[in-house]
Amino acid sequence: MANLNVDFMGLNLKNPIIVGACTLSASVEGAQDLEEAGAAAIVYKSLFEEQIIMERAQLSDELDEYAHRNAEMTSLFPALEHAGPKAHLLKLKAVKENVNIPVIASLNCMYDVTWFEYAKELEDVGVDALELNFYQMPFDGDKTAEQMEEEKIQIVKTLKKRLSIPFCIKLSPYYTNILNFVQRLDQAGASAFVLFNRLFQPEIDVNSETHVTNFNLSNPGDFKLGLRYVGLTSGKIKGDLCGTNGIYGYEDVLQMLLSGANTVQMVSSLYKNTPAHLGKVLYEIEGWMDKKGYKTIDEFRGKLSDKELKASDVYYRAQYLDFLLHPEEVINKNPMR
Repeated sequence: MANLNVDFMGLNLKNPIIVGACTLSASVEGAQDLEEAGAAAIVYKSLFEEQIIMERAQLSDELDEYAHRNAEMTSLFPALEHAGPKAHLLKLKAVKENVNIPVIASLNCMYDVTWFEYAKELEDVGVDALELNFYQMPFDGDKTAEQMEEEKIQIVKTLKKRLSIPFCIKLSPYYTNILNFVQRLDQAGASAFVLFNRLFQPEIDVNSETHVTNFNLSNPGDFKLGLRYVGLTSGKIKGDLCGTNGIYGYEDVLQMLLSGANTVQMVSSLYKNTPAHLGKVLYEIEGWMDKKGYKTIDEFRGKLSDKELKASDVYYRAQYLDFLLHPEEVINKNPMR
């Protein structure tokens, strides 16, 4: 019987499938359903600094609405301090206390000081690890790519000193040289890397001439950019690797593991197929391992990474060159309809 156990950030997981940050794990019942379905760990939905700021502003407006209707009354309400992330922390704590698998807290901030403040509050809840979402839009043309990256490096160095639990960095692929950035974050103390973030892009309704927000699920195959960079990074850094974005079936998981990932994150597939889909994927991974004669995942993990293939060009331009040199062979393998 195949053993699916893996290590990720020092956590021993029963299999390589982590449920990424989403509403499926936002309640105790939802988290328990994911655990029962086979999830090895869950990433609790992200704590966004912007959300806290907006909630604080909304509360302040509501409390001050009638404050000056009577000359003798400065406020109808007692002074209240916005709870900040308190509600989020309470729900997270409840989930952590009611499941038996590791719970990873997700954090997305804008300013250095709040990274430190909220990361410590999340750690104090008792979570097993943190996931830091390093996604920053380059909206300031005067700031260089080096300056933006150095800000994140310093955040990691500070958190490494202040936290006692491991933390991974979830990255977008849009840094100037993602390989160099990952190496520097690794040296700064990050425990692992999640490649890559799925980002919500602007969309405009041309009839109403307004911006709209849609439920932007990934599609099968979207993981291939992450697959390339997992393969290029595996074995070259101390930190662990997690592939995400468009992981749907067992073959997707195996591709990530063969390229060198320790784990994968699934979300969209579970929305489309229900959490029960996890059991099917795990069963098929076990079947593949039994057929191949693998007893553990470590026996084949990273087998097809760039380091193991010794710079064979597979992760560079090989596919493109193959098509140029042998177009008939490539087309015959992939007939057009």
